[in-house]
Amino acid sequence: MNEDCSERILAMRAEERYEISSLKKEKMNLLKLIDKKNEEKISLQSEVTKLRKSLAAEYLRYLTERDARKILIGDLNELRYQREDMSLAQSPGVWGEDPVKLTLALKMTRQDLTRTQMELNTMKANFGDVVPRRDFEMQEKTNMDLQEQLESLRADYEEVRKEHEMLLQLHMSTLKERDQFHFELQEIQRTSTPRPDWTKCEGIIVGGPERWLMLAEGKNSDQLVDVLLEEIGSGLLREKDFFPGLGFGESVPSFLRFDGSVENKKPSKKEVVNLLEDAWKERLAEEQKESFQDFFFNFLERRFGISDAIAWAYTIFENIKLFRSSEIMSQFYAVLMGKMTESVYINQRETLSHLLKEMTNVDTQNEGLITMEQFSTIIKNTFPLKKEEQIQELMDAAGWGPDSSSVEVFNYQILFTEDEEGQSEPFVQKLWEQYNSEKEAYLQELKQDLGLDLQDEVTLLKVRGALMNNDPSLDKQTLSAYLSQAFQIPVAELPLEDEEKQEEIVVKLETVLEQLRMADTKRVGPREPEPAS
Repeated sequence: MNEDCSERILAMRAEERYEISSLKKEKMNLLKLIDKKNEEKISLQSEVTKLRKSLAAEYLRYLTERDARKILIGDLNELRYQREDMSLAQSPGVWGEDPVKLTLALKMTRQDLTRTQMELNTMKANFGDVVPRRDFEMQEKTNMDLQEQLESLRADYEEVRKEHEMLLQLHMSTLKERDQFHFELQEIQRTSTPRPDWTKCEGIIVGGPERWLMLAEGKNSDQLVDVLLEEIGSGLLREKDFFPGLGFGESVPSFLRFDGSVENKKPSKKEVVNLLEDAWKERLAEEQKESFQDFFFNFLERRFGISDAIAWAYTIFENIKLFRSSEIMSQFYAVLMGKMTESVYINQRETLSHLLKEMTNVDTQNEGLITMEQFSTIIKNTFPLKKEEQIQELMDAAGWGPDSSSVEVFNYQILFTEDEEGQSEPFVQKLWEQYNSEKEAYLQELKQDLGLDLQDEVTLLKVRGALMNNDPSLDKQTLSAYLSQAFQIPVAELPLEDEEKQEEIVVKLETVLEQLRMADTKRVGPREPEPAS
């Protein structure tokens, strides 16, 4: 084994000696290659040095030739200028000027030309991209016009966008209303009873079919029920010979306080209407105003005597309580029972008198005829706060048809006539219908301004502020009258100058609205428009 190891060691040493000798040879070759490269580098550096010297010499020769050329060109120019000067001096057509002076002028001109050329070059450099003022102003004007058009289009677009949003909201609300109406229709179809056959009443009404057609004309089912009840009630009323007395209780109206049986005078409907009209005439002519119930009883005493006054009081009361479809009876009953103030009736009479007077003034020929155009003008001047659709409703009620001409004449006096039972013409009925709807709308706006429920209490100060805000044109006298009616306080006792006392006066909002509904409450002027958002 030792011999084997010795042989291996010797072999490894032999390999190491061979590798060392190989590396030495490679090192020698590498050194030779480096020396060769250094020699080439030195040769290239020497060539570069020679080329630099040659380039410097060539550049120096170029500068020398350039300077010589400039000097030669300057000499040539000087010779040319001298030649021109000599030719100018020898020419007899140069106005006989001094050559020295001309030479100086030429030199100054050349200097000016040089300066001008420099200024021109400077102007071109500074203002080469500048447009003329005229073009700028035209472009600016065009730009302003386009800007205005853009702003106008933006405003139009914004307006159209808002209208579109409003239409979308209106469409959505219409869809909701349609769905609600559809649901209500289905509910009505499911629960409602068939419409009554009103022709069955013709046989039981006094006067037969002709009278029933006259009574039923233009009335809905609810009004027809009232008519039918009135006819039935009038029959029963005629069958009664006596009324039972209501006694002397505090709840009994003063003109009905009586114990025992009271005779039924059984007047006709026309007689009752005539009696009520006479009562109104006497009431309006009165100077010393007493309570309406006392006046009514005193009127009956003066008309029929003390013994028959109570009988006529009961008879008239039962009749006006029954015939609610008669305007004069229903109004008289409402005033008599304190459900309406006399001012409502007085306002209606004064309004009709004013309209008749205005139409009479226009009727210069005293023929009782005016044109529809004149009629429309009078209505608009008398009721400046009415909307166009309300004016059209009144004209339709007066007989204005779709085929009527504005110059077509009609008898205006017929509009103010009444039949024997006190019924007015459709024009007057529509006028009072609008009056009541306008009053109700006015009170609803007042309630909305107050922002309270009907059962909430409200002070006099708040009601006063709401009235002035809702109707800025209210004068002090009308405002005081409204507050007096609403809170049932005499006008003289209203603390209009003391806000603390106004805060102390409190009633329910429902009571305020009910009291104003009873009186002649109406808008005096237009409501101020709300500020734009």
